[in-house]
Amino acid sequence: MAVPDSLTVAQARRITLAAQGFTDPQPGAAAGMRHLRRVLSRLHLIQMDSVNVLQRAHFMPLYSRLGPYPAALLDRAAYRRPRELFEFWGHEASLIRTDLQPYFRWRMARAGEFAWGNMRRIVAEQPELVAWVLDEVRERGPITAAEIEHDAPRSKDHWGWNWSVVKQALEWLFFTGQVTAAERTSSFARRYDLTERVLPREVLEAPAPADPFRHLVELSARTLGVAAEPELRDYFRLPAKVVKPAIAELVAEGTLLPVTVAGWKPQAYLHRDARLPRWVRARTLVSPFDPLIWERGRTERLFDMTYRIEIYVPKPQRVYGYYVLPFLLGDRFAARVDLKAERRTGELQIPAVWREPGADPEETADALAAELARLAGWLGLTSIGVPERGDLAGPLAEALKREPGVP
Repeated sequence: MAVPDSLTVAQARRITLAAQGFTDPQPGAAAGMRHLRRVLSRLHLIQMDSVNVLQRAHFMPLYSRLGPYPAALLDRAAYRRPRELFEFWGHEASLIRTDLQPYFRWRMARAGEFAWGNMRRIVAEQPELVAWVLDEVRERGPITAAEIEHDAPRSKDHWGWNWSVVKQALEWLFFTGQVTAAERTSSFARRYDLTERVLPREVLEAPAPADPFRHLVELSARTLGVAAEPELRDYFRLPAKVVKPAIAELVAEGTLLPVTVAGWKPQAYLHRDARLPRWVRARTLVSPFDPLIWERGRTERLFDMTYRIEIYVPKPQRVYGYYVLPFLLGDRFAARVDLKAERRTGELQIPAVWREPGADPEETADALAAELARLAGWLGLTSIGVPERGDLAGPLAEALKREPGVP
């Protein structure tokens, strides 16, 4: 693209959406591994979370970009050979492209600095426990923490070896890269195995790069399109002290181009391969754990939308709802909708739905009704409930009555 000295917010928004894959065609049910790889080549990792009120978090970014794709594709990529993804700490707990594993060995090697307190305490105070757990994984893996705990020694010398400390020992071994997730159980528990038995040999034998941070910052810039330093740091949760030198090097070589964005206080950097489309015609729901909205300050600057996850907010204090998904229509968020998949009855429930300022109520309701019908079908739900509250509840209820795709 021709390099401008400055960007409007609308231009920055379209650059971001293109870089994140929202201008790519959506194959839906026809999606295959090449489509999944296309998304992964843009995002590099997908955040995981145990909340399952609608759908597990790691399945949703692919849905937002591919449409109602076969969810088994992601399980195959993550837990079947040849593995395209592995679990590790990227942006929180994540599924990361397997070829990037060498670029995260710095975090494994510096676990004593970055791992949280319980893990460090276990390895310092009970190294024999950590060694025993590693032996259990070596002899019996793939294995869950609960299965190891069930057979833990019960003598007076090991009075503290309960599930909690076994789990902490496993987390230390996971953080240091000695074990990894071979698969997940139906209840979402990890089955651990030795990393050498899970990851491809060519990945394990690849040398650790001398400077992984420059490459990770470049990947962050590529997937964000245009971003400020805090967001480049946040994408892979990199130490602050390594990001500024990496940005300086990338600017010096011309990979990152300093630009101004109207209304932004921080310095912005445009990736040289970023694309500025004339328009974005998206129509999709975006999960609370989507990389498009990870950094909330950036979300406010790009979309003029203040967004917070209210899962951990007491119910009387929630503003929008428990599990609220922004609705992307064109290049703007037009609404936000609280959703729940009631699997017992097969109903997609809508506890609340709210219109964003400036969005047309009828147009938004019609587009959202079509999207909810698509989502319900993908989730295998057989009906959609009546919206319960929110300033878009009435228009959406009428639109759902008109939507032919509503089950």
